[in-house]
Order: sequence, then structure tokens, then C-alpha cells
Amino acid sequence: MNNFVYHTPTQVVFGEQAEKQVSDLVRTYGGSKVLIHHYGNEVSSISTLIDRVKEALSAAQIDYVCLDGIVPNPRLSKVYEGIKLCKEEKVDFILAIGGGSAIDSAKAIGLGASNEGDVWDFYTGKRIPKRCISVGTILTIPASGSEMSSGSVITKEEDASKCVCFHPSTACKFAIMNPDITLSLPTYQTACGCADILMHTLERYFAPGEHLELTDQISEGLMRTVIKQAKVLRKDSQNRAARWEVMWAGSLSHNGLTGCGMDFTDYPIHDLGHELSAHFDVTHGASLTAIYDAWARYTLHKIPERFSKFAINVCGIEAEGTKEEIGFKGIEALRAFFKYIGVPTTMGDLKLCIDEETLNQMATSASQYSRQNPEFTYALTKEDALVIFKSK
Repeated sequence: MNNFVYHTPTQVVFGEQAEKQVSDLVRTYGGSKVLIHHYGNEVSSISTLIDRVKEALSAAQIDYVCLDGIVPNPRLSKVYEGIKLCKEEKVDFILAIGGGSAIDSAKAIGLGASNEGDVWDFYTGKRIPKRCISVGTILTIPASGSEMSSGSVITKEEDASKCVCFHPSTACKFAIMNPDITLSLPTYQTACGCADILMHTLERYFAPGEHLELTDQISEGLMRTVIKQAKVLRKDSQNRAARWEVMWAGSLSHNGLTGCGMDFTDYPIHDLGHELSAHFDVTHGASLTAIYDAWARYTLHKIPERFSKFAINVCGIEAEGTKEEIGFKGIEALRAFFKYIGVPTTMGDLKLCIDEETLNQMATSASQYSRQNPEFTYALTKEDALVIFKSK
């Protein structure tokens, strides 16, 4: 067992009509002028939720301003717009209503509005932030786990750069989760969300180094639950019990719990998938499933023991044959699962036209993190990334 520090500062308010507590929570964490940051009014159920939140804040005499227009793979230009608004309106609390895009954008705005200089410097690693305006969220899309993580991902439109900033100050003060809100999510969005949740734990599970037995069992149970409930929701999108399980799994998958005891965690599938999202605006969960099969086949021979354990304990594969043979069956089983829930399983499924210059740029960016950490057992090189991106 390795040394580790586990800290989850986010207060979770989970369950039916949990959003009714929003005013009390904002007040508890010092909010007196709130920026409500959300996607817009395209979805009627979300529009109704936003109206209820406004009414609740007004009734509690908490002033607010709004900023909508968030898109999947949140943009730096919208972050700049939010920073300007926060400074002009003297905002002291940001409430994100939505999924990972809303929360990540809110975190970036909070960083930019409370630190000097260009917020993008924090995402490129040029500078480290000192503070962040307090952020809370009402989660409407379980997927990214940003509601309980200290990270956020932003895309710079000009050069299709997609970068991550981790800082403890960005962790949400509270996360309101009413799974019933997600009953209106479209089937494809639900499937992509489940895929993202699964990958957050899967990549930790395949991280090199020693693993804790208990952490492994928590991870395996979480992944089995997501796979089971995603299949349920594929048949019945209104299954309330499944919605509740998936929402809680999303938070546990990315709050550090499934990485306890490891030396470090690499995220090669996310690194590759981020390039697809940044350059072609591919839905995040779909970018991960399109990459996974090729990455797994390419990596299997390096860690057959880990793939074998995943196949047996998560996919239910019989322990017959070599570890590599068992691991390969697990790869095939996960591919079949992705096909069943309706998400892409290969680069070919995305039907993208990628020229050589863009491909090289993507491979260089995707391997940057591993180049900075050569001690990784299976660091992702540019050559590795090119092979995976070119797979059919």
C-alpha cells in the first residue's frame, strides 16, 4: 500500500428535490452576488429548473446575474466573457447549472476573476493560481465528475488546444444532485455520460504501479454498476433507479476514491480523446469509446495481468487461457458493451477526415503529458498516439 492523501471538500446534497436547498447552501458558503452559469433554455426541464433557482435566490434576497451559452467542450472565449461579468458585477459566488461543461467553465471563470493575468496560463502550466471564487453546482448531466473533482478542462478555439487545470481551490463547495432531473436526457447523451464515468475509473484501474486490494474492489464494483445500469437505461431511459445509481457513480468515479494508494495516474485515453474533442468537437464520452479499443489492443501485451483481472472481475470472463488471452476477451466484451449502448467503438465510426498535419499536431499534444513524466510504465509517445489514431 502506498501513502496517499484523500480529501473531498465538496458537500453533496443528493436526492429528490435536492435543488430546493440551493439558497441555503449559497448563503452558507458566503454567496451574496451570484453568477448563474448555464447552457441556456433549449431544454424545457432545465429551463424550468433555472427559473426555480432564480425564484429561490430572489426569495432569499440573494442578488444574481446570468451567463448562458455554454457548449460541450467549453470555450475559453466564454470564460473570458464570464470573468469580465464577474468583475463588473462584483460576483462572489458562481452557480453552475448543467454538466461538466458548465462546471468546468464556472471553475475557469472563478480562477480568472480572482487572480491577476490571463487565466489560460493556469491551463498551460505557466502559472499556478492562488484562489478561486467559490463555485457550487446543480448537476443535470452525470458524466464528467467535475462536481467533486478539483480539475477543469477548457478549449482554446484559436488553435484547438484543450488543456486541464487542477487546483484545490476550484473544488465545488457543494454539489446538488437530484437524479430525477436526468430522466429527460436523450439516449445518446446518457450513453456518452456512462462511458465517461466508466473511463474515469478504468484509467485509474489500469494505471501502473502497486494497487490496493480495497481500491481495486471499489473500482470493479463501480464499473460493474455503470455497465449494468447503462444497459438498463438503453432499454428504459425512464428507469429511475438506474438514473440514481449512475449519478452517484459519476461523482465517485472522479473524486479520487478509485485512485487511492497508487503512485500516480496516467490518462492516455483522455489525452487522446481530448484531441478529437478539441479539433472536431466530438462528444467527450464518444471520443473515449472510439479510442479505447485501439488503445487497449495496443497496450494489452504490456500489462496482461491487469487486463486479465479486469476481464474476469468486471466483464465476467472465465479464467481460462493465458492472461493475454483472457485480457483480449475482456477488450472484446467492453467493445460489445459500447456497441450495445450506441456509442462509437473505433475511429472509423466517427467518420472524420483528418489530414496529416492535424494528425501530427494531435499526436504531439496527446503525448505531451507522458513526455513530461517519462517514469510512466507505458508512457504514451507520439508514435504510439499516431498508431492509435490511425487504427480503423
